Amino acid sequence: MINQKKAYIFALMAVLFWSTVATAFKIALQNCSFLQLLFFSSLISTIVLYLILIIQKKTSQLIKIERKTMIYSLTLGVLNPFLYYTILFKAYSILPAQEAMTLNYTWPIMLVLLSIPLLKQKLTIKSLIAVFVSFAGIIIISTKGNIVSINLSNFFGDILAVGSSIIWALFWIYNVRDKKDEVIKLFLNFLSGAILSGVLMLLFSDFNTLKIEALPAIIYVGILEMSVTFVFWLLALKYTASTDKVSQLIFLSPFLSLIFIHLIVKESIAIYTLTGLFFIIGGIVIQQSSFNFSRKSKNSGI
Repeated sequence: MINQKKAYIFALMAVLFWSTVATAFKIALQNCSFLQLLFFSSLISTIVLYLILIIQKKTSQLIKIERKTMIYSLTLGVLNPFLYYTILFKAYSILPAQEAMTLNYTWPIMLVLLSIPLLKQKLTIKSLIAVFVSFAGIIIISTKGNIVSINLSNFFGDILAVGSSIIWALFWIYNVRDKKDEVIKLFLNFLSGAILSGVLMLLFSDFNTLKIEALPAIIYVGILEMSVTFVFWLLALKYTASTDKVSQLIFLSPFLSLIFIHLIVKESIAIYTLTGLFFIIGGIVIQQSSFNFSRKSKNSGI
């Protein structure tokens, strides 16, 4: 059922909440380890997604899923949320929030590059230009604007932030092949991720050292980054007459994120961050006009 007004409302809600999560990540990581954030937020998200399935009366569909397709969704949970958020949270723990957020936003460019070998897509001249433009943005941010000396300020952190975008692009590519209900797929992904992150916690961290001060931010991340907001976005796509009409709103997210980071985390937003972000988004806009896969937003494939 097409209802463009509802589509815009759900899309704007999703964009607003996603714009706050970089701030929530940073606040949570002030009081817990990245592994604690990974496990508890994944667990909360799994519970919330199951409750959504109950509300939507879809739990009976879980029993009917074939073993092969069930395993496929659980396996994708290794990519997202397990690997994706493990790498992303570690990046946020060692980088300024503005830097980690902006570099992570390079996922559409990674989608272009990975789709060449995995989906046999052709690299057009426009797509090649887009890659170079966005890559210039990565260099500007990684060198803190000092591109002449190429002195990377935190090479490991920057690699993690960009690496998380590669994991997300891989997940997106393989997830579109899974034809199950979107919320069911998400639930299975996060169920797998919660189990794996629990194992990681047992091996390398401690459940008992979690500070109570971290809980509000962890709960916020588990609900609004990992579960409910995805459903809002899916509803926006369901009600819209055209994906393009709502997908363009996602470009508001990184700029709103910088505002929240500045106001709440108290980071001074650097000129090189804004400059790099404009280059990255410029590359995305260029490749959207030439690469058919990127006409969907980050989360439309979930």
